[in-house]
Amino acid sequence: MSDNLIITIGRECGSGGRHIGQKLAEGLGVKCYDKELLNLAAKKSGLCRELFETHDERPTSSFLYSLVMDTYSLGYTNSAYMDMPINHKIFLAQFDAIKQLATEESCVIIGRCADYALADFPNVVSVFITADEADKIKTLMERHDISESEAKDVMIKTDKRRASYYNYYSSKRWGDSRSYDLCINSSKVGMDGAIRIIKDFAESKVAYKKK
Repeated sequence: MSDNLIITIGRECGSGGRHIGQKLAEGLGVKCYDKELLNLAAKKSGLCRELFETHDERPTSSFLYSLVMDTYSLGYTNSAYMDMPINHKIFLAQFDAIKQLATEESCVIIGRCADYALADFPNVVSVFITADEADKIKTLMERHDISESEAKDVMIKTDKRRASYYNYYSSKRWGDSRSYDLCINSSKVGMDGAIRIIKDFAESKVAYKKK
């Protein structure tokens, strides 16, 4: 089993979780994987990247779409795999890509049930980033140049999709403090504060494991 340090980041929409993950990775001198995981999983599985974009952090797809796209499946050839709905194949491909990354290098991984995929790896620190609703809405308004009501709609729908994906594929609950090593409200400590807390926690966890 790899001793690489892997920090996984679950995040609420608008909480700054992706930015925190990217800046954290820079500070640690490692790579941050977000959308990049889609390329890795597509290459490993032989499925086209567009499928990963369509199903990214989504728990289900329409039966008809799954049926049609299954005819284009490449990669695994056993009958059980070939009979799976396409969304399950996409998840398994990402699951495998995440595990492979963890064996090859220390890194930060954003979303996609990475904490669940790496549950057996010793040096994994699972983090969940939340924020106050007003701050999340303000962030989304500025990021997408949209109204307050539109930002709230984006926030609610995105979080619902992420929660459904996580709850569907893992044995844990998205956003539940019991599902993670560390939960941080970025509204209370800011981006830089969150990064420092994660670094300190990761160092403490790894040191404690070595005792």
